[in-house]
Amino acid sequence: MAERIEQRLEDRIPELEQLERVGLFTRKEIRAVLRKASALEYKIQRRALRKEDFINYIQYEVNLLELIKKRRARIGYSFKKDEIEYSILHRVHSLFNRATGKWKDDVQLWLSHVAFCKQWNAKHQLSKVFSTMLAIHSNKPALWIMAAKWEMETRLSSESARHLFLRALRFHPECPKLYQEYFRMELMHAEKQRKEKKEFEQAKMDLGEFNYSEEVLNGEMARIVYRDASQKIKGVEFQLAVLSIAKLFDFTEDLQKEILENLQARYADDPLTWDYMARRELELGSQQPTEHTTKQKKVSEMAQREERCCAVFDEAVRAVPTEDMWKCYITFCLERYNRKTNSEELKQKRLERTLSVFSKAHESDLLPEALYKQWLQLLLDSNLSEKAVEVAEAATRHFSQSVEMWQMRLQVLIRLKRDDVTQCFEEAVKHVKSKGTLPLWTLWVEWSEGTNSKEDTQALYQRSLHATTPAESVTMKEMYLDWTYRNGGYKKVKRLFTSLCENRPFSLDFFRKMIQIEKEQESCKMLHLREYYERALREFGSTNTDLWLDYIKEELSHPQGKPENCGSIHWRAMKMLQGDLVEDFVSKYTLLQTGHL
Repeated sequence: MAERIEQRLEDRIPELEQLERVGLFTRKEIRAVLRKASALEYKIQRRALRKEDFINYIQYEVNLLELIKKRRARIGYSFKKDEIEYSILHRVHSLFNRATGKWKDDVQLWLSHVAFCKQWNAKHQLSKVFSTMLAIHSNKPALWIMAAKWEMETRLSSESARHLFLRALRFHPECPKLYQEYFRMELMHAEKQRKEKKEFEQAKMDLGEFNYSEEVLNGEMARIVYRDASQKIKGVEFQLAVLSIAKLFDFTEDLQKEILENLQARYADDPLTWDYMARRELELGSQQPTEHTTKQKKVSEMAQREERCCAVFDEAVRAVPTEDMWKCYITFCLERYNRKTNSEELKQKRLERTLSVFSKAHESDLLPEALYKQWLQLLLDSNLSEKAVEVAEAATRHFSQSVEMWQMRLQVLIRLKRDDVTQCFEEAVKHVKSKGTLPLWTLWVEWSEGTNSKEDTQALYQRSLHATTPAESVTMKEMYLDWTYRNGGYKKVKRLFTSLCENRPFSLDFFRKMIQIEKEQESCKMLHLREYYERALREFGSTNTDLWLDYIKEELSHPQGKPENCGSIHWRAMKMLQGDLVEDFVSKYTLLQTGHL
């Protein structure tokens, strides 16, 4: 092994001598480079190879290349690159090849090699990297797309890119993304040929052996790709994605028409088809010339376009009366309403339209649960309080088991300071099952704290502990403890803590809150702190190292603490903690003893 390392270090000597000779590095720096290279070489020649060692070596060489580049720029020297940079580049490629050969499944390693090749313009090497990588990771469409894009955009070889896409489709015959990018590549190729032909014609040059096929120029290759893909890939999303790509090219009118006809024929009942057709009215209107028009006329034209969109949506909800269709319609209305405009008339018209669509969807019993919240927010923002209360009530009738719907209705009533809040809370907890009612109870007690008497709030807290599930009652216990301390003082909260400790489960924050309350007292007693820590350790001593360390710190720092107890606490922690937590505790305890924690 030593002989091999020595040989590799000797191979570096010519480039290092050149670096010193041309004044890029000093002799001292050359020695430092050799020492570092020697250490890195030994690490990658061991029997038990580590990926990190290869990455560190590669990173060192890349940093060296960057440093050489900066120093060349500083002194203005650009010669001897063959003897210096190229030998380093060759070594980096060799390191990458060894690493990817050893850890073939690490895609990130392959991508790092690709990025390095692109950075240093190593086209020949990158071609080899892609070839090897795709042979191993043929199951990843994104890598095929990356390789094909590089062939098309960097090497300007549409033939190679096409070959890669065709190979990729043998492995992934139903991958929408592959077909989309293949479709885009064929259109880019057609556009490139059209530009070339135009330039030749403008220069009045004889095309000679250049044969530009009219079919290729008009995007017929892309049409073939599209038709083949349409037979294998079902779904509106793919059709719309391909259509959006075709719209980027100005020679694809016939192709766009074919995709649109196919979309309407095969997916007439899909909400996304109607959504696209409706939104298309906006685009068709915006393509008309609008020069020398007044602001009023522009507003009027925009209103007319939106009316045409809504006419298509109205037809859509009659033809496809589903929740998804109404959702598309409402989303469109909300998008238009949220668009900035200086015209109050247009803004008011958009608001009225949006509220009308919400009402129609609600009357049809096809308004999704998630959209009720947006409807209510819109009503409240528009100061339509009575309508908001009415809608909130209707929402809870329609989704009587939904905690979110009840929570939303209650928030509306609280915001409007209505008298029937308590009645609504009672109705909510009666309809909703006990599991998942925590948001309702937290909202109720928070409202009660600011509205009702202390006795009523206390009774409500007590009731919530029985009404919620054991896991959810943990949060209520924390809130109850905090509220009692704020409103009743230390003695009351201590009695409550003792009472609540009789019923599991607990959270760590429950105990920490009581510890914090004790420490806030003027006569903070270590006896009480020990009680709280001991109770907490009974519940969480096997899973929490910080609790043990805090207990030890308390014994060391408190005026009434007993430092001699730390040994027994440490011994108990070692016995009680599980798995790797013991090691974690030991390291933290050592830091504590040395004053670093």
